[in-house]
Amino acid sequence: MRARAVPGVIVMLMLAACGSGSSWQAKPEQHIVRKGETLFSIAWRYGKDPVDVARWNRLGDGSLIYPGQVIRLTPPSGTSRSGASARSSSRQPLPSIPAQPPPAWTWPTRGQIGVEFGGKPGSGTGILIDGRAGQAIVAAASGRVVYAGGGLIGYGQLIILKHNDTYLSAYGHNAKLLVKEGHAVRKGQQIATMGEGPERKPRLHFEIRRNGEPVNPRRYLPAR
Repeated sequence: MRARAVPGVIVMLMLAACGSGSSWQAKPEQHIVRKGETLFSIAWRYGKDPVDVARWNRLGDGSLIYPGQVIRLTPPSGTSRSGASARSSSRQPLPSIPAQPPPAWTWPTRGQIGVEFGGKPGSGTGILIDGRAGQAIVAAASGRVVYAGGGLIGYGQLIILKHNDTYLSAYGHNAKLLVKEGHAVRKGQQIATMGEGPERKPRLHFEIRRNGEPVNPRRYLPAR
């Protein structure tokens, strides 16, 4: 009986180890930059404020990152997993960044909201606006393109705009991207065409983030 029980115990231990590993990975303290990634795409993936990530790593505007670089995802004053204090005593504390006001927003495309903020299907971090394949997607406010590509799982072809140091907006599930990273765009300018979102329906994933945190776009978009 004991001989037959041993394999089962081993399997249970392996499963427990896998579970604990995936749990730790859910909140990593560092990220190794891969080709094609930007500071904004990394911060977006982990739900961090890109301004904070740049400050924690003393990256200036964050444009000078490279494949293989280790990016800190927690403040320098934090502790490591072993409990050792991070090396920051010889440097001055990082200054806080004052919040900036939101821009004047407009709707990024025509159509009814098919999935509300926090709803499914979808990531729950934005709203899904139903429409027609190929219809115009426009910038909801003036800003600069800080990400344009398909490297973030769950968003399809994605555009992220920076409006100021507090607010970002994102436009996912596009069929065609009409702008590139670094482009300055104005409010109402077409930046993409609508593609297929969840359930293979033509729809736009639209998201607003304040200091890295997703907020309900309905609180900012004008009534219509």
